[in-house]
Amino acid sequence: MSTLNDLLPRIERLLLRHEELQRTNALLVEQLATITQERDSLRSRLSAARQRIDTLIQRLPDEPGGTP
Repeated sequence: MSTLNDLLPRIERLLLRHEELQRTNALLVEQLATITQERDSLRSRLSAARQRIDTLIQRLPDEPGGTP
């Protein structure tokens, strides 16, 4: 019977640790979703900037001093 009494505090600590890890995991999942959304937004902005730069480059004259 003393073995069961010895196990009880360990099981309670294990349950608390499990709950703590679940909360931490939920926070990490939320952070990952936020960062992934931010990354996708930055990629989109980068792509748009590249397109604008490519358009400007195409408008440059082929030779210095030439007309567009």
